[in-house]
Amino acid sequence: MGSQEKEIMIQLKNRFFDIIDAELGLWQYESILFNMLLAIKNILKLEEVSFYSGDEWNPYFLLESSSNSSSSSPFKIEFSQEFDHTFGGRFVHFKPLSIISAENNDLFVPLYGKKGFIGLLLIKKKESFDLVNELSDLFYKNLSQQCGVFIEKGQALSKIVSEEKRYKQLYRVTEKFHSSMNMDDVLGEIIMTLKEVYPTFTYFLLLSQDNHSHSDLPIRDLEYDSENIAAMQAYVTGTIQFEDSIQERRSVLYAPLKGKQGVYGVLQVMAPNTLVFPQNEVEFITLLANTAGSALENAQLYQQSRRLIADLQLINETSHRLNSNLRLSETMGFMCEQITKSFDADEVGFFLIAKGVHKIRVLPGSTPFFQSEAARGYIEFVNEKIENEKDSLFIGDFQLPPEQNGPSYRSLMAVPMVQSGILKGFSIVVQRNPYSFSFETFKLLQSLIHHSTLAFANSMLREELEKMVVTDHLTKLYSRNYLDEKLIASMDEDDQGTFILIDLDNFKYINDSFGHQVGDDVLIQVANIIETNIRGTDIGARWGGEELAIYLPNVPLETGISIAERLVLKVSDETTPQVTISCGVSYWKRECIDTAQSLFSRADRALYRAKGSGKNKVEIEETASIV
Repeated sequence: MGSQEKEIMIQLKNRFFDIIDAELGLWQYESILFNMLLAIKNILKLEEVSFYSGDEWNPYFLLESSSNSSSSSPFKIEFSQEFDHTFGGRFVHFKPLSIISAENNDLFVPLYGKKGFIGLLLIKKKESFDLVNELSDLFYKNLSQQCGVFIEKGQALSKIVSEEKRYKQLYRVTEKFHSSMNMDDVLGEIIMTLKEVYPTFTYFLLLSQDNHSHSDLPIRDLEYDSENIAAMQAYVTGTIQFEDSIQERRSVLYAPLKGKQGVYGVLQVMAPNTLVFPQNEVEFITLLANTAGSALENAQLYQQSRRLIADLQLINETSHRLNSNLRLSETMGFMCEQITKSFDADEVGFFLIAKGVHKIRVLPGSTPFFQSEAARGYIEFVNEKIENEKDSLFIGDFQLPPEQNGPSYRSLMAVPMVQSGILKGFSIVVQRNPYSFSFETFKLLQSLIHHSTLAFANSMLREELEKMVVTDHLTKLYSRNYLDEKLIASMDEDDQGTFILIDLDNFKYINDSFGHQVGDDVLIQVANIIETNIRGTDIGARWGGEELAIYLPNVPLETGISIAERLVLKVSDETTPQVTISCGVSYWKRECIDTAQSLFSRADRALYRAKGSGKNKVEIEETASIV
């Protein structure tokens, strides 16, 4: 090279050094490349210099940078003939150029680094200055090598800085991961980091746990029957998997989210416009996935421990309340409230299986749905399953047979209530949406019912004993004393009430003709008819001998008369041997001065009239003094 060329080359090298020094550790590749082209343009007094990157296997070159920010150079150039990566051994090519869409340029210089061919410099000279034509091939060879090595160093420095930034970011993310025990925060931080580092990539978190609450995040369930074999392999083996698609021109990486105790999902990252996933990104994504997996595990263990503490507190509080001598209705009401609140259940029911008759009794405290006809299908299904299999039910997507109408509850849990090896009953918990209950919730329900069954049995036994004290042993109706107490209390608290006194007609004839055992059976038949024709709040009692009585609190006289007349008809139709009854009806209301004894006396007089005027009828005496 001549002295002028050497001077120009020294100026270029000094300028290249200044470019690196001026970056002050920032070393952004785009900035380094632009400043290199600007230095060549200024020192060689050119109109424009552009760099097109490419390789020796591809005839297409993409514009990476130009010294003119408003350059109208094409973004892609192509050789008009078969591409020769040796360029005939020359380091500068003047017009005419064998490049399509390069007519505005005067020459191009192939650039070679230490690793080989890296691209082209396209040069457009000024019309008033023709230095480029005077420079020797040796100068262009030296320019090619200096620019090639400089670009490679710029790429290497930029990569180092980029890697440093990434790992600083990974350190920052790790700090955030381990400063939060909230699963939502950890998942959100993973997505935010991916957006910052890979803005052009597409990514999803395929999680193995229930994650329906994260609607704003790119999260999907990891489906075990999925056709995505690579994702399942990453989850099962705990190793990175790749999936390349030639048709879609993309490469997909599946990185397992691993903790010490297992794999919690898979990070799916899709790199566009490439057939092979960039190798330099694999290590960083792997580290991010492992860090995220450990953070997910810690958050999950923390949440599990909190949930376990809450479950134990619930069991402890429930056991304490159940052992505090609550009545059965209070016990069931408390359990229903606890389960509804803790499990986010729509309906909760408790059921007792009656001995011998296989009749199911809905226990008080169950939600209203289970006391309605619409619940029959659910109750019968669960009863059959539990009696046959003697085990709990956990159904994520339950559907009644089409012929059974009613509201649809898709999630169902049912647990038998067993005491001393005997099935006493069962509980049912339902939710409208499918898969609403987790398996942990199901295990907690089993534990609650197990701890509660003895308390249920004790409550029922206590109430049975209480009822035995106030119940007639033959008819199972209440005793006269119990009716007296409830009627007197009602006259203090309610606004009105109706009293019915009942006597079996010709009962002595039944005893004499058929025997006292048949007479007792007839009394039981009449008592059962009374029980099935009055409300749970009404009181049926044995008044004495063959006399029975009914008190209807807050029931007007007309309704009481209707009930008495219905009983007269049903007893005549449904008893064997056939008997009839006579009824005396009395009534009180708050506007009148009245007493229990007066109410009884009026009913007794009415009954006497009914017996004396043909029997098998109803007579009324309602008169009382008005206040």
